[in-house]
Amino acid sequence: MSDVAYKLDELARAVGTSARTVRYYVQRGLLPAPAFRGKDTAYGPEHLVRLRAIRRLQDAFFPLDAIAVELESRSLEQIERIADGSERLNAPNGAAPPSQPPIASPRPMAERGPSTLSRATTVTPTSGRMFRRIELAPGVELSVADDAPPESRKMVEKILEGLHAKREGQGA
Repeated sequence: MSDVAYKLDELARAVGTSARTVRYYVQRGLLPAPAFRGKDTAYGPEHLVRLRAIRRLQDAFFPLDAIAVELESRSLEQIERIADGSERLNAPNGAAPPSQPPIASPRPMAERGPSTLSRATTVTPTSGRMFRRIELAPGVELSVADDAPPESRKMVEKILEGLHAKREGQGA
C-alpha cells in the first residue's frame, strides 16, 4: 500500500458514495478511523480498498452486519481480492441474486416521471421475502415488500406522487 492520502470527499467520490456514508461506516466499525492531519482527516488506500469491498459485498446481498464479520475475519490481501472482483462471493443465508433482470426502466427517476411500484429498480430477496427497491434520489432508496398490504402500497404511491410534484414545481 502506498502513502496516498484522501480527504473525505475525495475518498467518497472515488468509490461513488457519499461522505456521510463513509462516516457511517467508520461509526459502524466497517472502516478504521481516519488519521488526523491538523484539522483534516486523512484516509488511506486501505480505506479505499475496504469501501470497494463493502460495495461488492452489498451487491452480493450481504447485510452490513455480515459485511462487518467478513471484513473482520480477513486480511487486507483477502479484502483486496473481494474489492477487485477476483474472489467469488456467495450471499449469506442462501440468499441469491434474482434470476431475472431488473424490472424497471434504467432511466433516472427525474427523467421518467412519477414512479409506481411496477417501475421499481430491482427485486431483491431478503429473509425469504421479495422487496422492490425504488430510487427516490441518488443514494436514497425505498424498499417495498411484494406482499405489502394495499394501504402500505397506497402510502408508497402518495410518497412517490409527492416527490414527483415537488420536482415538477422546482423545474427538475
